[in-house]
Amino acid sequence: MTAKFLNILTGINRPSAPSSGGMILVSDLYRAMPGHTTFLGRAPVDQFWTAAFDQLITLSTRKRPLGPDFAPYVDELTREVGALIEKIQPNAIHAHYPGFALSQAFSRTAGNIPIIAIAHGPDVMVAERSASERESLNEVAAACAAIVAPSGALADRIDHLTGRRFTDRISVIPWGIPVGDARVRDQPPTGTGPLSLVHAGRLDDNKSTITAIEALALTEQPHRLTVIGHGILREHLEQRAIELGLRDRVQFDPFMPRAELWRRLPDFDAFVFTTKGLEAFGLVLIEAQAHGLPVVFSDLPSARETLGSSGVPYTPGDPRSLAAALDEMGRDFRWRTALAKAALNNARRYDITTTGRRLRELTLRVTSQHT
Repeated sequence: MTAKFLNILTGINRPSAPSSGGMILVSDLYRAMPGHTTFLGRAPVDQFWTAAFDQLITLSTRKRPLGPDFAPYVDELTREVGALIEKIQPNAIHAHYPGFALSQAFSRTAGNIPIIAIAHGPDVMVAERSASERESLNEVAAACAAIVAPSGALADRIDHLTGRRFTDRISVIPWGIPVGDARVRDQPPTGTGPLSLVHAGRLDDNKSTITAIEALALTEQPHRLTVIGHGILREHLEQRAIELGLRDRVQFDPFMPRAELWRRLPDFDAFVFTTKGLEAFGLVLIEAQAHGLPVVFSDLPSARETLGSSGVPYTPGDPRSLAAALDEMGRDFRWRTALAKAALNNARRYDITTTGRRLRELTLRVTSQHT
């Protein structure tokens, strides 16, 4: 039987390149989803990324930040998006980051075309801090036929922010990665002793990389940590490592494309996840596990939901709790080996083809209700 054709319009109001977790996810997702996808984004465009989409259109409306010019900007963007919808005539619209400007433009111009809002986390964080952003999120939610969250924890927060008026529209579809592309170390390390640890992500307050650095100063064993990423706290983190006498045990590497990160991951003994506030899903946790790395994670609801018992939890933001977990893992090789096996088994649950299939099924269900 031939699969039903779907013509999807989607987009993210950012440079069209896989430069962050959300953008990488979207690239993987639409490669894994049969149909025709038109993507709206921003210049510069990474030409290698265009393989994920049948058409990539660069938005021309100049972006403007929150302030007196924001409402006119959304109006101008809405006019541009409305003209594109009229031209493309999609079966469905996927509004990533509901509440942000592009999703607002979709919601104001879709007409009878069903919208599926897909939450990523930053959109929810902003809505929790700002009344105007919360109003925007509610505007988009009201216009949607369905709202997708990657975890039950994030779905609950969206439900709360929207006054539980759209509970029946919210679905949980876990994110995924191309699990088959991951590589596991040929010769796993043996024995006990200090660990070679890796942390990857934005260097900001919520990601709380400082927890990992301060934990190293409290461990009984001289574990080593490689921090991969960029962000506003990079200089502060480097200075803190020096203050704690960890200059030789903490290495800072810049943000790297996923292909390069994935080449590096098998060289480490374990992955350290330090986010202390909202985390939508924790995609990097699955990336680490797919490469056979045991994961030590801050015990947030979304991370616990994603990992189950396949990782080692510690109290979010607590360096002593993390230090104790790292030392225990360093001392118990058999336990670390069991964690590596559990990591691989858990990662297999989150293949991007499953994410794509479930989102496609939801999109088909929604479009059939609107015909």
